[in-house]
Amino acid sequence: MASSATRGPAVELPTFKGRPGWEFTDISGLDLAAYERALPESGAPAPASAGAPAPLWTLPAATLPDGVLVVSSLEDAEQLGSLLAADDDVFVALNDAGVRGGTFVYVPRGVIVEQPISVAALQSRSGTLVNQRTLIVLEEGAQAEVWEQFLSGEEELDGVFNAVTELIVGDGARLRYVCGQGLSERSWMFGAQRAQVGRHAALDWVALGFGSARGRVRMETRLAGQGAEARVTGAYAPRGRQHIDFDTTQEHAATNTTSDLAFRGVLQGSSTAVWKGNIIVDPGAQKTDAFQESRNLLLSKRAHADAIPGLEIQANDVRCTHAAAVAQVDADQLFYLRSRGLPEPEAKRLVIEGFLAALVERFEPGPVREVLGTALERRLELVLG
Repeated sequence: MASSATRGPAVELPTFKGRPGWEFTDISGLDLAAYERALPESGAPAPASAGAPAPLWTLPAATLPDGVLVVSSLEDAEQLGSLLAADDDVFVALNDAGVRGGTFVYVPRGVIVEQPISVAALQSRSGTLVNQRTLIVLEEGAQAEVWEQFLSGEEELDGVFNAVTELIVGDGARLRYVCGQGLSERSWMFGAQRAQVGRHAALDWVALGFGSARGRVRMETRLAGQGAEARVTGAYAPRGRQHIDFDTTQEHAATNTTSDLAFRGVLQGSSTAVWKGNIIVDPGAQKTDAFQESRNLLLSKRAHADAIPGLEIQANDVRCTHAAAVAQVDADQLFYLRSRGLPEPEAKRLVIEGFLAALVERFEPGPVREVLGTALERRLELVLG
C-alpha cells in the first residue's frame, strides 16, 4: 500500500455545471486521492503483449539532424510553463505539483527534420495517476513532424491520465503535431493543450480521441504573429458508455491570420460526445480568415452528441464561419447501396467510412494520410464490433 504522500493530492475539482467549461462532463465520481502518483513509461506497448492494446500507429525511428533534442527530461526546457501556468487550470496545477513525466522536443533555428519524430507515454498500472508534460519548441524557420500517443498497458486499466502540452512554433517555422489518445476505456483522461504560432508560421494539429471512459480535453491555438496559419483536425469514436469532451479555441491575435478546424465523431452504444469550439478575434486582428465545423454520426438511438460553435469578434474586417451537425446514418444512402446488392452491415460501413474519409482527405497523399486512415479503420472495427 502506497503512503498518502504518493497518492493524488486533495484538490478541489470543478463542479459539474457549476464552472464554465464543465457543463457537459460530470467528474463527481472521480476520487483523486485513491490513485497513486506514478511516472509514465516511454514507448508503446508491444502489440503481442498479453492484455495490452495495440498502439495507434507504429513509425520507424527517425534519424535526427545535429542540434535536434528529443528527451524525456524537462530540466533544460526553459520555455516550460510559458503557455500554460499552474494557476491556469486545476489539472494543470495537479500536473505541475508532483511526480511528473515529460517529453521535450527542440528543433533549432532553420533545421528541417525530414522524418517524423515518434514519442509515446504509457500508463502501465491500474490505480495510478500519471501526469504527462509535453513541450515542443521549433525555433525560427525550423520544420518538424511530431507524433505522440497516450496509451494504457492493459485493456481494463483503471487510472487517471493528465496531460499538459505546449507547442511553440517560431516565426516562419512549420510544425505538424499528431496526438492520439488510445487509453483504456475504464480510465479518466484530462488534457490542457495550447499552441502559439509565430509570424508567417504554420501549425498542422491532429487529435484522435479513442479511449478513456470519461474526461475532457481543451485545445487552444493562438495565432500570435502576422500571417500565421493553423489547421486543426480532430476525430473521435466512442462506444459503450464512453464520454468524450473537446473544448477548442482558435485565437487570432494578429493581422492576416488563418485557421481551419474540422472535427468529426462516430458514436455507438450509449456513448456521448461534446465539441465546444470558439473563434476569438482580438482587437486589431484584421483580415482574419477562420472556419470551424463539427459533424457527428450517431450509430445508435441511445448515442448523443453536442456540437456548439462560438464566435467572439472584436475586429471589423474579418471572415469567420462555422458549421455543426448531428445526424444518424442517412437512410437514402443505405437504401441506394442496398439496392445495388450490398448487405446492410456492409452498406452501413461504407457510409461511415465515407463520412470519416473527409477528414483523411484534408492531408496530402502519402504516409500521413495512410497512417491516419489505418488508425481510423482499426477504431471503426472496434466500434462496429
